[in-house]
Amino acid sequence: MSAMLTIAKREFRSYFDSPVAYVVICLSFLGLGLMFFQFGGGFWEEDRASMGNLFLYIPPGLSMLVVPVVTMGLLAEERRSGTLEMLITLPVKDSDVMLGKYIGALGLVLTLVVATFAYPLSMFYKPWNLGALDWGPIQSAYLGLILFSAAAVAIGLLVSSLTDSQAVAFFITFFVLLVMWYVGRSADWMGGTLGEVLRYVSFETRMNGFMRGLIETRDIVYFASIAVLCLVTAFRKLESRKWG
Repeated sequence: MSAMLTIAKREFRSYFDSPVAYVVICLSFLGLGLMFFQFGGGFWEEDRASMGNLFLYIPPGLSMLVVPVVTMGLLAEERRSGTLEMLITLPVKDSDVMLGKYIGALGLVLTLVVATFAYPLSMFYKPWNLGALDWGPIQSAYLGLILFSAAAVAIGLLVSSLTDSQAVAFFITFFVLLVMWYVGRSADWMGGTLGEVLRYVSFETRMNGFMRGLIETRDIVYFASIAVLCLVTAFRKLESRKWG
């Protein structure tokens, strides 16, 4: 456990030792603010106490920018530079290496997610009180974002374990997460069993309940299963490289 936490702290700190964390956080907040306040009339033209649009923009933003950038070098860069072989020969378990890197990357993503709580807090509590906000859907939406982030980072880690190129890892992760988010929208015109399957696997469909204030066990299990499956597969990939 101590080895895993040490690796997680090292990974998390490494983002702030370089411009990565600062660039990702600044660009994310800039893009989120523009989308929330300006796109399609923005918050002000909606003229009601609601943060619904905020949670429509955060997951695609995480999919298109944050998660691919944060996870692309987790194992790809280690493999390219040859430090992965040194790391896995140290007296630490492979699972500690994998989970440590995962927790470090997830920690940065969740730091950004938690930071977005400044929007509802400042707008509807202090210093501005723009109306009576229903905090139930806000809380469930943030729970959904945490679960979504856990699954998305696990996908990014898996992709990073399959390639030596950070650029390749970025674009594959970007594509996979984007497809997983929007695939449910094709369910209506697909119809039939295929449409139901696409709707079932869609991240957007799974997040809809959380954004409405509904916490369903099947949605929690879905995100958790994606995260566990990707972590196990990445661990097996790391193991196979060790013995290859």
